[in-house]
Amino acid sequence: MHAFDVLGDPVRRRILELLAQGERSAGGVCAVIQDEFGISQPAVSQHLRVLRDSGFATVRPQGSRRLYTVDPAPLREVDQWLEGFRRFWTPALDALATELARGRRERRTHRTTDDPTQDRSTP
Repeated sequence: MHAFDVLGDPVRRRILELLAQGERSAGGVCAVIQDEFGISQPAVSQHLRVLRDSGFATVRPQGSRRLYTVDPAPLREVDQWLEGFRRFWTPALDALATELARGRRERRTHRTTDDPTQDRSTP
């Protein structure tokens, strides 16, 4: 299965978000996903299997529990593929950051000059 086929599913993306926070048991993942998406435990297990089989997640046994975590290797591959497209959004994000900084600077300037509690008669 191609990486974007795996990541195209909102349930699997959410599972990866949970696993990115740290190792979780299959039961812990299942509880959150069932609550948020209203799907059955077998359906969640199937999504975990797809993530495991495609290399996005690893599992290790701990007694009767199965603990899942993110495997970053496939995410690095996705990131490398996206590198060729960053030029389309990076300049716009840089421009946005500049405008946000300019707005913050202007608000600070207006606050000090427009503050009615500030006595402008004294130097």
